[in-house]
Amino acid sequence: MNLKETAQVGKKLISLDLCDNQIEEISGLSTLRCLRVLLLGKNRIKKISNLENLKSLDVLDLHGNQITKIENINHLCELRVLNLAKNFLSHVDNLNGLDSLTELNLRHNQITFVRDVDNLPCLQHLFLSFNNISSFDSISCLADSSSLSDITFDGNPIAQESWYKHTVLQNMMQLRQLDMKRITEEERRMASVLAKKEEEKKRESHKQSLLKEKKRLTINNVARQWDLQQQRVASIATDEDRKDSDSPHDPCQLDGSTLSAFPEETGPLDSGLNNALQSLSVIDTYLVEVDGDTLSLYGSGALESLDRNWSVQTAGMITTVSFTFIEFDEIVQVLPKLKIKFPNFLHLKFKETNLVMLQQFNALAQLRRVDQLTIDPQGNPVVSFTLWKYYVLFRLSHFSLQKINGTEVTQNDMIMAERLFGILAHVASSELPQYRLISILGDARKKQFRYLLESKGKKPGISNEENNDSKRLVGENTNRATLNYTTRDFYNEKLEEIKEKKKFCKMYIEDLVKEATEINMKNEALQKLWPQMFIELVRDAVIEIRNKNSYMKLCLQQITDQK
Repeated sequence: MNLKETAQVGKKLISLDLCDNQIEEISGLSTLRCLRVLLLGKNRIKKISNLENLKSLDVLDLHGNQITKIENINHLCELRVLNLAKNFLSHVDNLNGLDSLTELNLRHNQITFVRDVDNLPCLQHLFLSFNNISSFDSISCLADSSSLSDITFDGNPIAQESWYKHTVLQNMMQLRQLDMKRITEEERRMASVLAKKEEEKKRESHKQSLLKEKKRLTINNVARQWDLQQQRVASIATDEDRKDSDSPHDPCQLDGSTLSAFPEETGPLDSGLNNALQSLSVIDTYLVEVDGDTLSLYGSGALESLDRNWSVQTAGMITTVSFTFIEFDEIVQVLPKLKIKFPNFLHLKFKETNLVMLQQFNALAQLRRVDQLTIDPQGNPVVSFTLWKYYVLFRLSHFSLQKINGTEVTQNDMIMAERLFGILAHVASSELPQYRLISILGDARKKQFRYLLESKGKKPGISNEENNDSKRLVGENTNRATLNYTTRDFYNEKLEEIKEKKKFCKMYIEDLVKEATEINMKNEALQKLWPQMFIELVRDAVIEIRNKNSYMKLCLQQITDQK
């Protein structure tokens, strides 16, 4: 080992150059307490050690060695320059205590991330050229170092990215030099502008994340509410079955239509906090979402949105309406609003809506037009029926459906539907009470008459599509129109109305019978009393006019008194 003294004050060594001496371990320096400069570059040192007594060290050069870890230097509180270039470092940390460090050279290592640099209050120059830094996240602590004025990243994968320079300047506005080049005011200004744009983008992204999470939690709440409703309805249905087991009549029958159980509405059931979004709390029990051309309604409360004033542009854009976690009987009530609010909608979707019987599809006949129908098997047991698609095609034949559950409708499907259910319409119209048949025929004729009036009023340039829509409006076969569906609410209203009418009719008949009885009794009494009454009337008349003069005076007196 060769010692080269570069400066000496008395007998105290302040500078020691041991570069390129094949040194493998730092040792024998414990007595050099006043050493200020220690040069150990280009040796074979693998570990930083034995520097505990060199507390006055100002410059430490260890470049060109085999060091893999920064350690045992935290006590060097007066160290200003540290050179660890061309070593085997994979990361930068353990720099606490180097409060005087102003220059740190880490060129030509294998560094992938940097830590603790933000704890160096005086660091101005940091050289990280030719390492393996590939993302800004791995050096994010540098953004918190307010003293840094000069830094290099050239030779790293990160320096090849298009966003590299702007990102560094956005996060380290205090820099004066980057990769040994002076930073201009124009570059700072551009970085500032891009920083604002990035911040806006982050805020928008955060907002979208919040909305997405809120949607997820809301749908979860609606699903929970729906499940509890179904459990309660199942319990009520079981109790009713027990009560009605001895009853000869089914209370859910009206005009041949069977009704399903109708659930009651419940209040909020759930609130949630997402792990990544701790501040988000959701207790909504319905959701209305417009995504492109699709309007999605979750929960029965969402049906109220159909009463709002939709803009013409939004309403005209919607071609698909999706219902989820809503009882089908509730949906039936708003079907007339759909054809008014959204004139261009062609596709209906149902998921978790309790479609349990073929009769329920009859309610869709009141719509203006439907080209596609999607019934999700989840929450709709009717899909398990083998012939449900054929019944839909038969009952809604006037719509000329093109797709059912994503499958194209063929001419053979239409023929099969007619073969299977054609006789059903004839039987239904034959068995229907006359007053109901007259009512249905009346509605059909009104539609035909309205269609004729509209056709006369249209201009010659009317499109074929509009013509087809108008034909669809009146194209419903009269026999098919007898196949209708009555909701539970309507049935209850009708039942109450029938009860009131029966009560009124009963009272009216009783009053008529009582009045007729009284009249008959009076007539019989009159027949018995009349002969004697007639004799008395004749006798009184004879007595009165027996004395003509007295009778005339009495009559004149009565006339005078009346005046």
